[in-house]
Amino acid sequence: MRILLADDHALVRAGFRALIQKIEGVEVIAEAADGHEALRLIRELTPDIAFIDISMPGMNGLEVTVRAVKESPATQIVILSMHADDEYVLQALRSGAVGYVLKDAEISELEDALRAVSKGRVYLCSAISDHFALRYPDRIEAAMKKSGKETKHFEALTARQREILQLIAEGHTTKEIASKLNLSTKTVETHRSQIMDRLNIRDLAGLVRYAVRSGIVQPE
Repeated sequence: MRILLADDHALVRAGFRALIQKIEGVEVIAEAADGHEALRLIRELTPDIAFIDISMPGMNGLEVTVRAVKESPATQIVILSMHADDEYVLQALRSGAVGYVLKDAEISELEDALRAVSKGRVYLCSAISDHFALRYPDRIEAAMKKSGKETKHFEALTARQREILQLIAEGHTTKEIASKLNLSTKTVETHRSQIMDRLNIRDLAGLVRYAVRSGIVQPE
């Protein structure tokens, strides 16, 4: 199996690489330090499985997953996260991930995740799987079939709106966002208004809370 690792912390990547390369038949072919680089490498190399950190600056793991599923469907995405909250897991599955592994999971779970995902199964690490399955018995299948139609969720937004939402949540001003994305300030303001309408959120503080709750950015 050909593996890509994406995490904005070099030590975390090094640790996962060392563990994964001990598994027979598995090769880490590339690493990425941010979401944009991860998506580029997924497009270019088409790894069998990509382990993606859920919280990365610029482009978070959920956005990478949404785009990778469309642009490189042969690559299976497993989310790496520090968060065991149901909402994080649900957002990952809705985005198209087929696995969710906590960064403090047992070492053996990395191999379990690889084997399960390579066989077309959804994998949730043991710390969350039983609890999640009991509370949401129909959510995994629904998420994988892309049948969820709830309009308050991440995938209700366009790719540009998700990008702007992350930049807002990271504390960038309208002018800064416009400069980064080569847009006019009026266009950014229009997108922000549409984001609020689609998520039924009425202020910037609400947008930031939503972004933190959904794993788009990490809480400070």
